[in-house]
Amino acid sequence: MKDPDRGANAPKGGAAGGGDDERPAAQQSRGTADPDGSGRPARSGRHARRAKPRHAKPQRAKNPQPAMSRPEGETQTRDPAETRQPKKRRKRRRGRKVFARDGAAQPAQAQQVGAAQPPRDTHGRGGRDEEARGQEARGQEARGQEARGQEARGAVRPEAVRPADRAAGVAPAFAPNRYGAHGGSLRSGQLPVYAALDLGTNNCRLLVAVPGRPGQFRVIDAFSRIVRLGEGLASSGRLGERAMDRAVEALKVCADKLGNRKVRKARLIATEACRAAENGAEFLARVEDEAGLKLEIIDRKTEARLAVSGCGPLVERGTDAVVLFDIGGGSSEIALVDISRHRTPRLANHIVSWTSLPVGVVSLAERFGGRHVTPAVFEAMVGEVARLLDGFEGRGKLAHLASGAGFHLLGTSGTVTTLAGVHLGLERYDRRRVDGLWMDNANVDAMIARLLSWDFEQRVANPCIGADRADLVLAGCAILEAIRRHWPSERLRVADRGLREGMLSELMADDGVWRRNRRDARGNMPGEVFSR
Repeated sequence: MKDPDRGANAPKGGAAGGGDDERPAAQQSRGTADPDGSGRPARSGRHARRAKPRHAKPQRAKNPQPAMSRPEGETQTRDPAETRQPKKRRKRRRGRKVFARDGAAQPAQAQQVGAAQPPRDTHGRGGRDEEARGQEARGQEARGQEARGQEARGAVRPEAVRPADRAAGVAPAFAPNRYGAHGGSLRSGQLPVYAALDLGTNNCRLLVAVPGRPGQFRVIDAFSRIVRLGEGLASSGRLGERAMDRAVEALKVCADKLGNRKVRKARLIATEACRAAENGAEFLARVEDEAGLKLEIIDRKTEARLAVSGCGPLVERGTDAVVLFDIGGGSSEIALVDISRHRTPRLANHIVSWTSLPVGVVSLAERFGGRHVTPAVFEAMVGEVARLLDGFEGRGKLAHLASGAGFHLLGTSGTVTTLAGVHLGLERYDRRRVDGLWMDNANVDAMIARLLSWDFEQRVANPCIGADRADLVLAGCAILEAIRRHWPSERLRVADRGLREGMLSELMADDGVWRRNRRDARGNMPGEVFSR
């Protein structure tokens, strides 16, 4: 049979080897003919390759093998006993090649006898399918790298809520991360929301977040306001009316934010001001009536533990010991952490000693004055705090590690973040640049000396201090200086995090959101709210 396109004698049946059937190969593959003599019909549908356009160029292989042509009528004879099993395998492989290649019409010039052909695909997959799968895999890898890069950079973006949903109290849907909300994929496409509120002596703070990668979370809403709840507490022993009014107004804002989201679990705490005030319980009852929030008063040990839990990510590998301190408005918590032997995911498990000093920036400033602080007044404040530290019985439990390179101080409070902002010369406070910043002794000494040289108006004019902290910052520096003298260290790390982050970490860990492949008896992930 003459093939005008080929210009040579074509084998009967073309490339598919279909006997005397002279139909095109593409038509033969759709029929029920046995193209290779194996007793199986040719496959079609998703197993057949698409037809190439006639203008497409043949794909060249890296190591092309010439196709051997056999003169018409010539047969190859072999010993049946020698070739029986290999012949069966050859038919199976050839059948796969037919399924993958012969269902499409190839350009005439690419099918010339003796022309270079691509290497045989022994796995039954065409080169085009392999290329498509490779492109898809590369695209998925690129998208995954981009997503991991955004997550590693700690991009925090509050999610948008439609006004209608906000009025109805509907939480926005969040795309699950690669671990899902509970260590696996959530079929609902929504992550559980957790909230933590801290009402302190000076500030009212709220943090709302969803789980991220193991041990991490993503903030979706936040609130912070200076309320000075402990104003006048040191002299009167009671919370003032104006101070309580400011706190209640701030808590109403927090209640609105919580009401706009479907919060799975929340922890709302009150600290030293409500602990020490005679009318602390009365104030919390008022908060529940007017703001609809029920706060719990935590003890000093719990406060120290939460501060350590919140700052865990800032304690790097290779660290042997840390003295962590949280300078508050009415109290200051100090925890000694020893991780020289081993380390567990919860840093709070390594606390070897702790204390809570009944002094903070508000109480110290009210006692010594915060507006006009001379070097003599500053030294008097440092001496007061030092006397309190002398009564701390466990202060020497890190003495064998304090002189090593693996020891440092870790401060979480408005005092150290303010010092860091002044040190960086920020025109506007930027948490991303402050949180995790390292300062050496020379830096800290220089910042304290600079603040001491400023008068009250100069402190107010600094954007990292402002009018709200201008009369408190030097009292905080005095507490910091007393801690530095008791535990000398070459390095201080600044943490713009604390109780709220500790509460969120413990809430999510206790809820099992970071445990992978863990299901209950019904097959749901722990805490999974939505059905399959």
